[in-house]
Amino acid sequence: MLDHASCGHLTYGIHAENADLRATDIDVRADGAHFTLNHSSFGKMQLALHITGIFNVYNVMSAVGAALAEHIAPEHIRAVLENFTAVPGRFELVKGGQDFAVIVDYAHTPDGVENVLKTAREIAKRKIIAVFGCGGDRDRTKRPIMGRLAAELADVVIATSDNPRSEDPNAILAEVEAGVKEKIGSKHHELIPDRHEAIFRAIELAETDDIVVILGKGHEDYQILKDKTIHFDDREQARAAIAKKLGKENA
Repeated sequence: MLDHASCGHLTYGIHAENADLRATDIDVRADGAHFTLNHSSFGKMQLALHITGIFNVYNVMSAVGAALAEHIAPEHIRAVLENFTAVPGRFELVKGGQDFAVIVDYAHTPDGVENVLKTAREIAKRKIIAVFGCGGDRDRTKRPIMGRLAAELADVVIATSDNPRSEDPNAILAEVEAGVKEKIGSKHHELIPDRHEAIFRAIELAETDDIVVILGKGHEDYQILKDKTIHFDDREQARAAIAKKLGKENA
């Protein structure tokens, strides 16, 4: 692509020492990412971000490159990045004063589940507790695959409902469970059809430095049931569960 480009170009990377933009001294944690961004125009830029995951280090470099191409001043770039929280429902951190991480993500396919759980593993100090479900009236073949991936990549698995639509939630879970059983071994797992109860159970089980990953609905603020659509937001549920765990629900 670069060989055939007639315009100027800017490269970015972590391991490539000749990249125009390069991230070094990377410290990716469950609650954010810290790294040094290097570029000839500003030297070194220390960044402390409210987003996490090594993929977001690459995303930030891409965004910085685009901003530099538009001649935006480095100090403005840094200010915006350090005040940015998350794309709603995309590896979004939910904070409520707890000593463990809670991440909400839209992943609802085998590939999405695998990528998110592998990213969580990169930053996990202790257990990963995965809450996930599969939508009704959609591809049934992915259900056991997602169950198998969750059982393989997480330490605790709680299978629950997503948007069951016209299907019986328990029937969906039975198909998910077939995959879970293939890889779960001696790990703890539960089937909880009620998504509210499942999220609260995951938060209840979480201990210091664990990561609770709630998958499937992300930014959605509704749940589609057989006979109605109700308000349901994984982030709201997680905050309420954290408040209950910390004894703050009436504060």
